[in-house]
Amino acid sequence: MDPQIKSHLAAGRELYLAGEYERARPHLEAVRDAEQGFADVHNMLGFIHFEQGRPEQAREELERALVINPHYTEAVLNLAVVCNELGLYDEGRRLYERAHHSRGSGGLDQLEPLARGKIANMHADLGDAYLSLGLGEHAIKEFQKALRVCPTFVDIRTKLANALRDAGRTEEALDEYQAIVDLSPEYLPGRTHYGITLWRAGRLAQAREQWSEVLARDPENRSCQVYLSMTADKGEAPADDGDGSASPAPVEQAASAEDDAPSEDPSEDP
Repeated sequence: MDPQIKSHLAAGRELYLAGEYERARPHLEAVRDAEQGFADVHNMLGFIHFEQGRPEQAREELERALVINPHYTEAVLNLAVVCNELGLYDEGRRLYERAHHSRGSGGLDQLEPLARGKIANMHADLGDAYLSLGLGEHAIKEFQKALRVCPTFVDIRTKLANALRDAGRTEEALDEYQAIVDLSPEYLPGRTHYGITLWRAGRLAQAREQWSEVLARDPENRSCQVYLSMTADKGEAPADDGDGSASPAPVEQAASAEDDAPSEDPSEDP
């Protein structure tokens, strides 16, 4: 290798690993233009393009990386993310499955934790995309796939539980919420939604227990303050029949369940 290209390669890799992507880019481009055989150079350039808002260029670089090394798991995962950003959900899903099986018979069990986390979050992102399109059952399947990879990700499990609840699969949702509480008692969004779902199932006393637990850990939690206040001295709510007619007040997404208190009385149908 030409000494100058070798110097560019060393500098580009070092700067990339340090997160100095703008400085790394010209070094990596110099290597790419002189030597087409470095899959990691194309992968790094693809990642940089994506981070800087150029998904089409990112896709080109990552596809080149996979031509050089079809078994380059990191490039497969990065390309899957880019495809989702571009709205190419079928291609992204195909790439997820490719990443799942890229380690031979060992499969997912042989993946490093970082790679497992990437795959789980990609499934979760695809689930979010399905939800935004009103395709709840498809979203549920993606969240379940994510949890098969990383079963302790309680934020994803909360998304699954919420999707099950909204699909009328209340008992399955309650099982997932209980799993969240068992895995991470301090994860308050899960407890908040657990209470909401218990209320929808006609189990107000148990719902209030969950909201009280939230306030014991976060006394300033506005949502649960309102839920407890508005259900004080109320009887058990009518059980949810699966069509959402017994829904409480609108609630926030799992990641921000404590941000803003709902504006409607959770004891009344919206």
